[in-house]
Amino acid sequence: MAEIDSGSGLEVPRKRADARRNAETLLDAAAAAFVASGVDVPVRDIAARAGVGVGTIYRHFPTRADLIVAVYRHQVEACAEAGPILLADNTSPHAALAAWINLFVDFLVTKHGLAGALQSGDAAFASLHAYFLDRLVPVCAQLLEAAGAAGEIRRDIEAVELMRGVGNLCIGAENNAHYNARRMVGLLVAGLRSR
Repeated sequence: MAEIDSGSGLEVPRKRADARRNAETLLDAAAAAFVASGVDVPVRDIAARAGVGVGTIYRHFPTRADLIVAVYRHQVEACAEAGPILLADNTSPHAALAAWINLFVDFLVTKHGLAGALQSGDAAFASLHAYFLDRLVPVCAQLLEAAGAAGEIRRDIEAVELMRGVGNLCIGAENNAHYNARRMVGLLVAGLRSR
């Protein structure tokens, strides 16, 4: 059985559940390694974090660009899928929004670690920003709408401007032990409360 890859529109074979879990483990390990050591981290370090051999990484991701794109897309998808779940599982839409923004911060820290590679001009990275916007802006808008409809937050904030504000607060956080981006983002989210 095949499925359509949303990024390319091409049919790709559906992976077994264990193969998907292995790929997710590799992507999580690669994201952590990228944050800790940059995108040029040796593949053997990523393999060690994931508890697999180097060959396993190359079998899933033949080039470093393939791995970077996969990490980026994996994290965008995790963030996008979390929105509706958080909205259903939290005590209030504002709590769901705050929890989602925390996930978004985690993504942004990884994304900033990938910034050099993503801006390298490599054609493999060209469509990632549009993909990011297409997947995450509607999720943020849904959370904002729910919190606004519940009377928990102001209704005059757009998803794109909130996401840009959060993004700006996260710039440089990975390189500065004296700056707590999560605390600043928490203040921003608290400031959304309706008066």
